[in-house]
Amino acid sequence: MTGEPAQAVRVMVVDDHPMWREAVSRDLAEAGLDVVATAGDGEEAVRRARASSPQVIVLDLNLPNLPGVEVCRQVVANDPSVRVLVLSASGEHQDVLEAVKSGATGYLVKSAGRDELLEAVRRTAVGDAVFTPGLAGLVLGEFRRLASEPAPASAADVPKLTARETEVLRLVAKGLSYRQIADRLVLSHRTVQNHVQNTLGKLQLHNRVELVRYAIEQGLDEEL
Repeated sequence: MTGEPAQAVRVMVVDDHPMWREAVSRDLAEAGLDVVATAGDGEEAVRRARASSPQVIVLDLNLPNLPGVEVCRQVVANDPSVRVLVLSASGEHQDVLEAVKSGATGYLVKSAGRDELLEAVRRTAVGDAVFTPGLAGLVLGEFRRLASEPAPASAADVPKLTARETEVLRLVAKGLSYRQIADRLVLSHRTVQNHVQNTLGKLQLHNRVELVRYAIEQGLDEEL
């Protein structure tokens, strides 16, 4: 017998437009993803996320009762393993940066095609930071700006990473996906994920976005 089939990614869809919410949910389900919950407003989204424990939340920003960025902040604070992919009509830079700072892993505008969305959800589920083309550079630029500000913590307080963890972290900071890092270092995708999870634990960080900022603060993105 072959091994057990891979478990479908558990996804929650949050959007205040019923037709859009239903269409996205249907596309995800038809592609084999497990849509465990949907919500049409911010407060409902927070409640249902806690009840259904999705791996990925596809989240609109413009929501009644509670803004999308606050939904993101609350669900990530409640469960740091949840990954949030914003799917918004807005491509405004301020909206993108606020979403990322609130804990979003990635950001797509609603003009994205069906296949692009499906790929983004799958990549988000394994920890990749996925952005509509042009927005990733914006986010990295903001992190570099923030990294230029004085750091509150002493360098003596930084936990020591292994050589391999540092190598993986450097490639994360350069914007490579986990699959690209695995190919570059001749490792399995799962091994790269394990190194990233170990690094997150040592640094007491919650997601890849925070990890990229840390790496930039340490100047790892500038090293060969």
